Amino acid sequence: MNSERLMEKFNEYKKAVVRLKEALEEDLTNPLVYDGVIQRFEFTYELAWKLMKAYLEYEGYATVNSPRAAFKEAFAYGLIFDGDVWIDMIDARNLTVHSYDEQMAKEIYDKVKKRYYDAFAAFAKKMAEVLK
Repeated sequence: MNSERLMEKFNEYKKAVVRLKEALEEDLTNPLVYDGVIQRFEFTYELAWKLMKAYLEYEGYATVNSPRAAFKEAFAYGLIFDGDVWIDMIDARNLTVHSYDEQMAKEIYDKVKKRYYDAFAAFAKKMAEVLK
């Protein structure tokens, strides 16, 4: 991976974070908002761990092959700050992929709004700093 491709991955990730924020700002009277937020959460999650993987390997810090390994190494190298939130995301992501019900959707939505979005945004900010 070269630095240009790493920046492309970062830019894709930043766009996903913005799109997630847009979805979180929508009116909850529309039940499709929950589905939209979950979809954008899944997309942002995938881009986040793959960006971590790419950066860690580019810098020669670690080789990672899973989200859990990426989060662990990113935490160790100071790219993310609340490792528990990121580990919790793994379970949430697995729930959204393998099952669906309205109550679960609302619970995941709340986690995205109250915890996950801030973690995604903080990671974007940190990556902007290290990729200067």
